[in-house]
Amino acid sequence: MQILQCIIIDDEPLPRVLLCDYIKRVPYLQLAGAYANPLDALSVVQQQPIDLIFLDVQMPELNGVQFMELINGKSKVIFTTAYPNYALKGYELDVLDYLLKPISFERFLKAVSKAMPYTPMTEKVLFVKAEHKIIKVSLSEIQYIEGLKEYIAIHTPDKKIITLQSMKKMEEVLPAAEFMRTHKSFIVALDKIDSIDRNRIFIKNNVIPIGDTYKDPFFARLNNKNLL
Repeated sequence: MQILQCIIIDDEPLPRVLLCDYIKRVPYLQLAGAYANPLDALSVVQQQPIDLIFLDVQMPELNGVQFMELINGKSKVIFTTAYPNYALKGYELDVLDYLLKPISFERFLKAVSKAMPYTPMTEKVLFVKAEHKIIKVSLSEIQYIEGLKEYIAIHTPDKKIITLQSMKKMEEVLPAAEFMRTHKSFIVALDKIDSIDRNRIFIKNNVIPIGDTYKDPFFARLNNKNLL
């Protein structure tokens, strides 16, 4: 996964602190600096590769539009401003996105996703929101998923990640060839199953029930996987 080096330019301290916090939550963003003075940031952009700039528009010494003209497309830019009247100018300058303050984390995520170049993934992964940040989970690490009312718990050999999500959504996202629902509250990774005893699945020291509704489809799947 490519890591994007980014900086924040905003003459107000509170938006800088907020964006710093948001950046720390996203695995593919690396904060290279936060600047109140755009002239200080300009020298950084000229001396080292910066992939993404969160740029305030209305600043006293050098506004965001002037700053963009000076860097001449060297870095991708997301405007962050309290003034919607700069939107048209921003799109004329080909900014990635235009974030109006106050900026929510969800809106921030939508904007930064546009900065990621498309590269085919050799490793299948999920990105889930948990513990006030975004966590990357490799599908190959997942042993099983447990439903907890409005939340789910993703179990791996060394951790349990709890996130606000539905079991139905997880069924849609996970590859059906590798995962199967065995109970209203459980989805298992088929290659992680150690043994099965009647209506119970054993994965290491964990016991996962097989519900009556899911029993026939589950054993039919096993038959298709060369059950002897």
